[in-house]
Amino acid sequence: MKAAVIYGHHDVRIEDRPKPERTSGQVLLRVLRTGMCGTDATEWKAGPLTFPLERPHKVTGHSGPMIFGHEFIGEVVETDPAGHFKEGDVVACGAGISCGECDRCAEGRTNLCRRYYTLGLSTHGGMAEYVASPERILVPVPAGLSLDAAGLAQPLAVGLHAGRRAGVQDGQRVVLIGAGAIGSFVLTAVRALADADVTVIDFPGERLRRALRLGATRVVEAGLEAVDVVREAIGAAGADVVIEASGAPGQLNSAIAMVRDGGTILQVGLPAKQQEVDVHALVMREITVQTTLAHVCGEDLAPALEILRTTNLAEELLDSVRPLEGVADQLERLATGKLDGKVLFDPSLAPEPESATLAASGHA
Repeated sequence: MKAAVIYGHHDVRIEDRPKPERTSGQVLLRVLRTGMCGTDATEWKAGPLTFPLERPHKVTGHSGPMIFGHEFIGEVVETDPAGHFKEGDVVACGAGISCGECDRCAEGRTNLCRRYYTLGLSTHGGMAEYVASPERILVPVPAGLSLDAAGLAQPLAVGLHAGRRAGVQDGQRVVLIGAGAIGSFVLTAVRALADADVTVIDFPGERLRRALRLGATRVVEAGLEAVDVVREAIGAAGADVVIEASGAPGQLNSAIAMVRDGGTILQVGLPAKQQEVDVHALVMREITVQTTLAHVCGEDLAPALEILRTTNLAEELLDSVRPLEGVADQLERLATGKLDGKVLFDPSLAPEPESATLAASGHA
């Protein structure tokens, strides 16, 4: 089968790999759409950092070149005789696999499972024609939902988990810093979970226009005066909840400046370097700082599919659908900040002509 295999820094190769064999409890999927995220781009740009390319993963034992891709949907082509899916079923995969037995799983926090691993991050994943996946992390794609839209289910599930972690309630004032892809997923989640007043901050341009279309109450241009503008718009007391989804340097301190005394900050973005934080303000103003990681498949994946079925989110966020041969160009776009939406890959597509690939990557 054809697969995109990452070897390390700026080294992704399209190779012919053996079709995976499913084991007990698994099904074999023909991949229909697969996506990439900031983690993949970081590994491409600066890795290996988290991918087990140089040392074995503590759970999977994988080490060396790896088929990446943890955002995918597929068609069941081989079933588990004891399972409930049948050949031809189209499913979305949560990718993250928990043991179901440890104390974290017992708490319902399966994303923090002591033996957690992820297809495409910890072992071979879905940037290929086929992938084997445990049945228990698969959710049927609803009738009437396009493959392109369904391909965004996993990252939207991450946004939904973030929204739940933020704990936004009806009537609260929320500030969201960052309106890129993950920020847009979080915004969608917040709007789905609560009737709140949401202010979105980002640089002027399409991201802010998209935020308004996705339900932001107002948008504010990023800059030195952003904190003052936000406080003037929502009240001097500050926001009940501030969600930092940009990962840009200094933005956690901006969140501290915008949240009310006793309010909550949710940190979603991952800064590239360690940041100085105003701990004095956090303590003296009794601010709660929450973080969020991945998603809880049983809580978030099916609702994500339903949101995609009933909204135009996919139309707003989908940049394009491309063949696997375009993976390197699109990773470069994402790593250099030239991609605001989501690119999906269809392994069945023929390679694009070289001229089209160069133009799409900005090198023509």
